[in-house]
Parts: sequence; structure tokens; C-alpha cells
Amino acid sequence: MASSLIARTFLAHRLAPSSLPLARKAPILTSLFTKRTHCTSRGLRFAAQQFRRTFQPMASAVFQTRADYSTQSVSTSEPVVSVDWLHANLKEPDLKVLDASWYMPDEQRNPIQEYQVAHIPGALFFDVDGIADQTTNLPHMLPSEQAFAAAVSSLGIENKNSLVVYDGKGLFSAARVWWMFRVFGHERVWVLDGGLPRWRASGYDVESSASSDAILKASAASEAIEKVYQGQAVGPITFETKFQPHLVWTLDQVKGNIDEKSHQHIDARSKARFDGSVPEPRKGIRSGHVPGSKCIPFAQLLDSSQTLLPPDELKKRFDGAGISLDSPVITSCGTGVTACILALVSSVFLHVTFRPSFRRHKSPNLNSGSLFDRM
Repeated sequence: MASSLIARTFLAHRLAPSSLPLARKAPILTSLFTKRTHCTSRGLRFAAQQFRRTFQPMASAVFQTRADYSTQSVSTSEPVVSVDWLHANLKEPDLKVLDASWYMPDEQRNPIQEYQVAHIPGALFFDVDGIADQTTNLPHMLPSEQAFAAAVSSLGIENKNSLVVYDGKGLFSAARVWWMFRVFGHERVWVLDGGLPRWRASGYDVESSASSDAILKASAASEAIEKVYQGQAVGPITFETKFQPHLVWTLDQVKGNIDEKSHQHIDARSKARFDGSVPEPRKGIRSGHVPGSKCIPFAQLLDSSQTLLPPDELKKRFDGAGISLDSPVITSCGTGVTACILALVSSVFLHVTFRPSFRRHKSPNLNSGSLFDRM
């Protein structure tokens, strides 16, 4: 019963996305840079200054696009939309598109530079590292409600907006930003299945240069975060948050679940990292996993083009890891990015509340060395 429901839901959300007034659903059709530097608020301010001095828009690449769509709607329970759906609805007045690209340090890629080179027309840049808790040295921890509201408002986002989030890998960091908006009470948010690579492969337009307004907004968002944590006034606030505490687990909850086993714990990292046979990519973190957790590497949920697998293949991944489709789950990873891919899939296929948790500290209290902190 559960598997048939999964299949029905998954096929529906893959072939027919959102609850905006849309255009006819189309089936889903089947990338380079300088050495990576961290996308800091200083870097964004520098980019904004450069645009203030001299901004010469570059012609966007133009491709022949599809037409002839009819009206359609999508549920907020469906977490992904296709590139065809987004193309058909890109000019909807209340729809905003976010480029949430973020890369691992060893990838040597710079998301803001890539955004300026090519992005979906009209997309805003969401800085995963910048829109984060400024009181910790842990990477991109969830910011406070006030800080998130200030940053998102600076981007020009309002509660009435429907959001589509994508990234430069296909399906990676976009899921993290989808989860962040859900945590702060915004349900009208979807991830673009296949991201920018699939958008370009489908022959849709990209803008080859960011507008000065987009760069200024990204800079303003980072400045707003800093002001909130420094106790300074910000405004105006156009986005009101409603924190959903059930979507985030604390360290104590995760530790308690080791014995209570109320939730299945799924780890999104590679099997080698899960087993502790290779070192963690960040210094100071012991190898291994939380006792009782199981491993479904996020990459196993995606095909070679970084889009979600068909429903029957996804079910095989869960079955193979010993995950019941009828029981609740929590998800974890290294710094809270790829755990959200598991949460994205779980929100549809398991029909339970998703609770990404985040591996943070080494500790003698757990034999795996995997502890969690509330984001």
C-alpha cells in the first residue's frame, strides 16, 4: 500500500508540478571556473561596488523554447518541479527563482561567480554560507528567525511568493534552501529537478550576466544578517517567519533516539564515510556514524544527470538500506546539506515529517563520534 501510494505521488509530482495558475504540464525531458573562494559578504559587497561603477549587461543566450501550455496546479506536498513547468511559469508575477548553488571546498568552484556567468533568467542568488548563524564557526548553521526574515526580505521575497530553488549541480544544495524555508513556515517552495544543468540541456534561456539589482540584493541580504547579529536595526521586513520546531532535531533528541528508536535514522554520506574507512573531509571530526543509523548515500537517489530516480528505483534504495516506508525518519549528513536531499525524498515517499539532523562534534559519549547540534 505504501509503495503504491509512493509511486502515484512521485509520478504526479515529476510530471505535473505547482499551485500557481500554470501552463500545460509537459513530461520532464531528458557544466568550469576559477579557483574557489568563499562567497563572503565582503565578496558580495565588492561585486556590488563593481556593478555600481560599471554595469554593462551581456546578451543572454537565446534558444528556441517550447510553447503551447495549458493551465495546471501543483500541491505543496510535491517538493520538486520540472524544468518544463518552470519555463512555462517563469513570468508568473508571484513566482521567484533562487540560485542556491553551493559546493564542497575541494570542488574549487565559486557559486557567485558561476551565477554571474549563467543563471536562469530573473533568478536571485541565495548565499548558503552567508544566510546562516553568525554566532558559531560551524558551517552554514540555521540562522535565527529574525536573521532569516531580514535576509530574505532584503532579497525582495514576501510571504505571498512561490519559490523555485535550483543549484548548479542538478540536485544538491537547493534541497537545503527548500528545507530552510519550510523550517521557517513557508510551504510554497519547490526544488527544480535537475537544476541548472537540466535547464540548459533542455534548450532554455540563461542570462549570461547578473543584473546590478540582483547583486545588490545578495549583498544586502548578507549585510542584513550581520546587522541582526550585531543588534542593529534592519528593515523593512517583508517576510514573516513561523518557526516549525518539529522540523529540526536537537542533539539530545538524536542521542535519545539511539535507545528509543522512535525514528529511523538515515545518513546521506557515502558508505565509506559512514563506515569510517575514510577520513571526514573536515578536520576535527572523527569518522563513523551514529549508533543505529543506516546509510543511503544521497548520490544513489540521483541518475547520471543529477535528477531524481524513478519511483521504483527509489523504493529499491530504501528497501536495500532496511528503511520501512511506513515509519518516520530523521536524516543526517556532514554539515546539513545532503541530509536535505533525503528529507526532500522522504517528504513525498515516506509521507512523514522530515527532520534533518546535522553531524557536528566529536565526543567520547558515542562510539561513532557522531553528535548533532540544533541548527
